[in-house]
Amino acid sequence: MMAGFVLDEATKFLDAPFAITSAAVLRQVWSTRGIEFRAMDIQFVGLLELLRVLQAIPSETSLVQEILRSGPHTLYVFHPGDGCQIVGAVLHGKANVELPNPLVLKRGRGGRRPRSALTSKQLDLFGAAFA
Repeated sequence: MMAGFVLDEATKFLDAPFAITSAAVLRQVWSTRGIEFRAMDIQFVGLLELLRVLQAIPSETSLVQEILRSGPHTLYVFHPGDGCQIVGAVLHGKANVELPNPLVLKRGRGGRRPRSALTSKQLDLFGAAFA
C-alpha cells in the first residue's frame, strides 16, 4: 500500500518542518497522533509498527523525517539519514476518508492469474490498515 502511494505520480515530497529529530520525540508525537487518529476516525497504517521500533531503539537516536502527500493522504517516512534503511512509516488520510487502494501489479505475457494473486504482498509494507 505504501509503496504504491509513493509510486503514484500525484504524490509529492513536502518540506518537513522538523526534518531531523530524535526517537524519543517521535515516540511522544506519534503516540499522541495515534490517540487523535482514533478519536477523529482517521484511517492509518504503519503506526503500531513505527511505535514498536521507536520503543526498541535508543531515545537519543537521530532520525530524518520525509513527508509525502497526495490529495487527502500523507505518508511520513523515518530513516537514520543513510539513504539505505527505513526505520518506519505511517500513511494516513483525513477524517472519514478511506486509505488508497493497494498497488496492483500487472503481468506481461503468459498465463492469467486470479486477481487476488496479482496484489503484491511484498509492497504492502505493514499489512492491514487500522481505522
